[in-house]
Amino acid sequence: MNPSLNYRKTHFITSAPDIRALPADTGIEVAFAGRSNAGKSSSINRLCDNKSLVKTSKTPGRTQLINLFQVDEGCHIVDLPGYGFAQVPLEMKKKWQKSLGEYLQKRQQLKGLVVLMDIRHPLKELDQDLIFWAVDSNLPVLALLTKCDKLKSGARKAELQKVREAAKDFGGDVEVELYSSLKGIGVDKLRKKMDGWYFPPLEGVIEDAEGTEDNNSETDA
Repeated sequence: MNPSLNYRKTHFITSAPDIRALPADTGIEVAFAGRSNAGKSSSINRLCDNKSLVKTSKTPGRTQLINLFQVDEGCHIVDLPGYGFAQVPLEMKKKWQKSLGEYLQKRQQLKGLVVLMDIRHPLKELDQDLIFWAVDSNLPVLALLTKCDKLKSGARKAELQKVREAAKDFGGDVEVELYSSLKGIGVDKLRKKMDGWYFPPLEGVIEDAEGTEDNNSETDA
């Protein structure tokens, strides 16, 4: 059983225009990505039970930098620039997409990707491109259908089933869950999934240590 992190301890470390400006790190990163209106900032704030952790804005496209947060020693959250907002100038859009693409392709510490999609507008072309890339890179994906409180229970469940069925076409490790920053739906499942991404390498170390102790005991005997 994986240990559970205290996400309330999460704090901001730095912002960077590209991966070259990010600190070198041997820890584990879980990245959050989504369209500019998917509620990414609010979702991270709810995860960490801190309304002011990530700045939210009613104007889509405000996240222009890669933002790095520390949950615990060696465990980080990365808030990636939002994508797909039509009113952003083309040159700025290209710059954001380049920095996002470089991070996803070159950052070795990345162990899990959370893709946020408004439940009323899921699986847009850029969302699908992102998930296909992750699958091709053997990166596990948790797709969150945000703002699910906007739909009644029956419609919410029907949309979840529809997207889960569509997600089978991606292949790979792609899980789909409901999420609401307002109502707290899906928060526990998100934390559990992230705990699983952060801790497997540590479990391997623990098992190795236990094996060494057993060998030492046999030697002592």
